[in-house]
Amino acid sequence: MGTSEPGDWGRCPLRAARRLACRIAVSAALLAALAACRAPTPRAAAPAPAPAPPAAHVPADASYDWHGLLIAPFGSVLKDIPVELHEVLLFRDEEHGSASAADADTVGAECYAADAPAPRFLGRIPAEHLLCFKQDRLFRVQASVRLAAADAADIFAAACAGWLKNAAPPTTGAGTQSAGACEGRDGDIRFRSRLEEEQDRTEMVLSIVLDSAPNP
Repeated sequence: MGTSEPGDWGRCPLRAARRLACRIAVSAALLAALAACRAPTPRAAAPAPAPAPPAAHVPADASYDWHGLLIAPFGSVLKDIPVELHEVLLFRDEEHGSASAADADTVGAECYAADAPAPRFLGRIPAEHLLCFKQDRLFRVQASVRLAAADAADIFAAACAGWLKNAAPPTTGAGTQSAGACEGRDGDIRFRSRLEEEQDRTEMVLSIVLDSAPNP
């Protein structure tokens, strides 16, 4: 039986250990590759869409329609108005002139308010609801409501959009809308509305005037 050289005994176990380490490394690499193939690639979550700005919205409330303020047709005589009325004295600011064309047109007119609660307007009881007569016939209706300053512009814009939607065709110059003003014609009735700030700036007054529309 032959004898091994002293160096052969040390080299054989060393080669075996290297082969084992190589096999372990290869197996680990194969397992990692297999896991990478099976595991889905993580995807970044898509950013949530930005919320749409709230649209101006008029509640489904009949009081947002100004037609309810006209409790009798224009031209009706005072005695035919279907509610009890009391006369209201109107004052003009002589130093600064009339506050509006509507005030100027009431010169020589007699204006009345109903003894009963006024018709609701914009979901509220109006602070003012006047029926004005010339030569004993109804020619104008005026009303106003107070709105919280923070909400007034949105309420006014939404209400005006609804009024103009039902106004006469644009070919007749039926309606206009701007910041703080809304005007139009619906049939033979003209409406003019304004939004004005109160002195304390916590409230705003939305006023509207209804009268007979001029012939187009």
